[in-house]
Amino acid sequence: MSYADVQAAVDVVRARFPGLSPRVGVVLGSGLGAFAQGQGGLAIPYGDIPGFPPVGVVGHGGRLVVTERAAILAGRAHYYEGHDLARVVLPVRALVALGCGTIVLTNAAGGIDRALGPGDLVLLRDHVNLLGDNPLRGAHEPRFGPRFPDMSEVYDAGLRAMAAATAADLGVALREGIYACVPGPSYETPAEIDMLSRLGADVVGMSTVPEAIAAHAMGARIVGISCVTNLAAGRGAGRLTHADVTENAARAQPRLVALLAALVEKLST
Repeated sequence: MSYADVQAAVDVVRARFPGLSPRVGVVLGSGLGAFAQGQGGLAIPYGDIPGFPPVGVVGHGGRLVVTERAAILAGRAHYYEGHDLARVVLPVRALVALGCGTIVLTNAAGGIDRALGPGDLVLLRDHVNLLGDNPLRGAHEPRFGPRFPDMSEVYDAGLRAMAAATAADLGVALREGIYACVPGPSYETPAEIDMLSRLGADVVGMSTVPEAIAAHAMGARIVGISCVTNLAAGRGAGRLTHADVTENAARAQPRLVALLAALVEKLST
């Protein structure tokens, strides 16, 4: 995907929503679409935006909602669906090109840390990319950022402090942690979870990291929040299913929606 592809998407969005200039971009993970539904605004299906990959996973709405404050991606495409990473990150690149200097990334994740349980919210401090790929791979496009971007602080410390303070004001429990991104779509084995724990990961999922890399390289400030929707393999009894993920995400949504709404308000003023 070239810069022209991103610009073509931006041109369609601007033509559909003239006069709206959101400063904050939000990406909603599996089963977390209620935030977009509650923000009002105007919506456009991904299918109407050139270059946006189709969304084929239950719990991902597949539409862009634009308000005065935020541009919200209700759902995302995933690497495991067969898309290359350049296409996976095109929507978040479009948000940055649209003028969203801050990107809020959310996801549904498995809890590796034994202190975590379904419904817990985790503020991302860092990540481990285990995809074996990188969205910056390929011919260098300077308008997407430097060839070798520094990754010392992908998740902005100031934004993390703001998110933590906002959560505290709302009485929402929020702890920091490290997110491991794996290719999927199979869930991890107990041995793999033990390995990820030794690597320092607190939560695991199949998204977010490519978007964080791409948006950070373009100069956006990033804040990430994981919603723990299941105990990772070997951390609890029973089998893992996507239905459980979406069900547990729905139960956690009121607290996450409240946090996102308050955070977006602060970030957009």
